[in-house]
Amino acid sequence: MNTTRITHKHGSHKTLWIGLAGALVVIVGSLLFGYAQGQKKQAEKMNPTKPVPSDAELRSTLTKDQYRVTREGATETPFQNAYWDNHKPGIYVDLITGQPLFTSKDKFDSGTGWPCFTKPVSKDKVVEKRDSSFGMERTEVRARTSDSHLGHVFADGPPPTGARYCINSAAIRFIPVEKLKEEGYSEYLSLFQSGEGGGQPPQGQ
Repeated sequence: MNTTRITHKHGSHKTLWIGLAGALVVIVGSLLFGYAQGQKKQAEKMNPTKPVPSDAELRSTLTKDQYRVTREGATETPFQNAYWDNHKPGIYVDLITGQPLFTSKDKFDSGTGWPCFTKPVSKDKVVEKRDSSFGMERTEVRARTSDSHLGHVFADGPPPTGARYCINSAAIRFIPVEKLKEEGYSEYLSLFQSGEGGGQPPQGQ
């Protein structure tokens, strides 16, 4: 009888360990899968080589104002848009591709009612074109990868560039500094590690 009990206990322990090992494998596998999926999503958020969505897709995913601005060259209403008075530290990316375009370090209050910057993150992120519409001579700014209309650039900005990139909020998305890593833009964190907290001090405040 004693021998039978010992054998039974040994078998129970063996079954228990096998069960625990199996559960551990499942847990570790789930964690690794979740991590891999997270990395994949991050890569997708900032992937300038991914195809630009079709016009049909953009019509279904963008708001009416976003589509009109980015695809039809419209201009949103001043002082009634998302980022004209946003002074938080972070970067502004192309609404369609996620390509970094501007940073809060170069943002200033122009008094015009639109978000304005002294320069883009890099000149190769944007394309500047002559715009003679509405009987005016202006320089249009478009996102290079998505070919989205962003706004216009003028030569009446503050130092050091003297330029004023007047951009529609509807064409960009703001990512605050605390979410840069989560969104896949870790390389831009170094811009905000000086502790200065944001862009240039807003003028007139």
